[in-house]
Amino acid sequence: MPYASIEDLPPSISEHLPRHAQEIYRAAFNNAWDEYADRGEGREEIAHRVAWAAVKRRYHKTAGAWVPW
Repeated sequence: MPYASIEDLPPSISEHLPRHAQEIYRAAFNNAWDEYADRGEGREEIAHRVAWAAVKRRYHKTAGAWVPW
């Protein structure tokens, strides 16, 4: 289900990503949720994969923290 705000993101996202990365994640997830509406039950998993891919284009994990490229 789409996220209305970054406060609605799961703890695994909100507790580990910087705010900007959370915004990227939310926007990418919501876009993918709409784009892959025809995928049925796999829709949510696809949306999460797309969202992580979007975050990883701008951020990478170094020494346990997500930092901009």
